[in-house]
Amino acid sequence: MRNTMKLKLTYDEIRVLIYALNELRNNLIEENRYTDAVDEILVKLIA
Repeated sequence: MRNTMKLKLTYDEIRVLIYALNELRNNLIEENRYTDAVDEILVKLIA
């Protein structure tokens, strides 16, 4: 069973969240680690 949660965020909050997740993704890539979880969240935020 999968838990889901919905958040109501402002445009500015979404922008900051996307920026932070992208920075995390870049750091993971530099460390040769998997980015699958971050990618999944980014797709959900952008879509």
